[in-house]
Amino acid sequence: VQLQASGGGLVQAGGSLRLSCAASGLTFSSYVVGWFRQAPGKEREFVAAITGSGGMKSYAYSVQGRATISRDNAKNTVYLQMNSLKPEDTAVYYCAAAARIVPGRAEYEYEYWGQGTQVTVSS
Repeated sequence: VQLQASGGGLVQAGGSLRLSCAASGLTFSSYVVGWFRQAPGKEREFVAAITGSGGMKSYAYSVQGRATISRDNAKNTVYLQMNSLKPEDTAVYYCAAAARIVPGRAEYEYEYWGQGTQVTVSS
């Protein structure tokens, strides 16, 4: 199983980014996919998750209203659209997959992890 996160970069505060997580080696539509992030000196935290069908989504309070998670099962890809970015959104963003029915918000609930993509928001 491989998860490849991409789409990070440097953006000014107020800007937008779309992160992508491409998966291979698993029955993609059977897996919840989540996004987590880790800022320097901080623990990794939950950002958003989506069920295999895309019918259920979960967001952290810190990104509620600014983030949209979606998926294209035909492309084995999950997206995280982040708008109105803030400097505190600066982190390495990781995607992860879990054989679950409902979105999980804890790291231990996810079996597979991607390598991360850096998002830097300048003020």
